Amino acid sequence: MGMIVVTGIQAAGKSTIAQALAERLERSVHVRGDAFRRMIVSGREEMGPAEPSAEAVRQLELRYRLAAGVADGYADAGFDVVLQDIILGPYLRQLVATIRTRPLAVVVLAPDPEAVRRRDADRQAARGKVAYRPGEDSIDDLDRYLREQTPRIGLWLDTSGQTVEQAVTEILDRVWDEGLV
Repeated sequence: MGMIVVTGIQAAGKSTIAQALAERLERSVHVRGDAFRRMIVSGREEMGPAEPSAEAVRQLELRYRLAAGVADGYADAGFDVVLQDIILGPYLRQLVATIRTRPLAVVVLAPDPEAVRRRDADRQAARGKVAYRPGEDSIDDLDRYLREQTPRIGLWLDTSGQTVEQAVTEILDRVWDEGLV
């Protein structure tokens, strides 16, 4: 196999699909890029609306480098790796260039904004997790950024009407033909 990078906006289903995908592979690891953000105990600056601070951008780039290095380390040890994070705009090409492991595939989860709204509401109800806060980028803002600013590399999937199992099956059926970078 190799490595599969799974990306999309918040509440697109990245974590759930990446975990289910890793569980379908024989010897695999699910690297959650957001874990590296959460490791910063003091001094963390979040990527926020419109104009993030230089420090927030520096921390985001650090997070991506750390995730890529850990993912490569697991791949070097013989694991198939599913690396999942919010990687949008020019950062997607940068991350792909940072990862040494080949073959390398990218999956961009791109459900429609209504599906993301439903998933976000379900997450809030089930776990109290709030992805979109007033004053920050909205679902529509991030969806537009994804579709207009993120390079069209890898396999782009509209998972709006799919179950997790259907999405994972489609990814496994198509990723090594259509998702390679």
